[in-house]
Amino acid sequence: MTHVVAITAGLSDPSSTRMLADHLVASVRRSLPDATVEVVELRPLAHDITDAMLSGFANPRLAGAIELVTSADALIVVSPIFKASYTGLLKSFVDALDSDVLTGKPVLLAATGGTARHSLAIEFAMRPLFSYMQAYVVPTGVFASPHDWGTEGNAALTGRIDRAVGELVSVLAGGGTGRGAEDEFDLLSDTFLAASRPPE
Repeated sequence: MTHVVAITAGLSDPSSTRMLADHLVASVRRSLPDATVEVVELRPLAHDITDAMLSGFANPRLAGAIELVTSADALIVVSPIFKASYTGLLKSFVDALDSDVLTGKPVLLAATGGTARHSLAIEFAMRPLFSYMQAYVVPTGVFASPHDWGTEGNAALTGRIDRAVGELVSVLAGGGTGRGAEDEFDLLSDTFLAASRPPE
């Protein structure tokens, strides 16, 4: 049975980052109804992660989370973007992983931020980290700004979620990303156009 783990690195509670992770998980469950899908929320593990950084050892609770990630067939990683990069909490968790545990593992990257201008952080910050870990990162990353949670942007966000999850599912099935040159790309979607709209 396919096992997918979503890692969410949101710092607040409630969190738009967790909300995006939940939407991605729901899409995976629609696409792979027989899959086991679990969520690892890093916020409750923050002290455990810090202790592991200082001591070099993961306590049982953190070790359990690491084992979930290690044993997963695929990962979804979602982080808020602060100052053009992912959270230190996410980086510290990745630092706690053995260097080879993500080798070849399919990973879908997603992020939230206060403005669509942060969207490229997926490409310039998150993707290099997981490429360094030798993960197989699917091409489509999913970014959600506040605009995406409103009526105007929600359809575009849902489309990006389903496309990225479709790539992840296709990779798991051994079919590459399942996409070709004829597929549409919504660079000029409502989300990205919102970044250039003057305030009303």
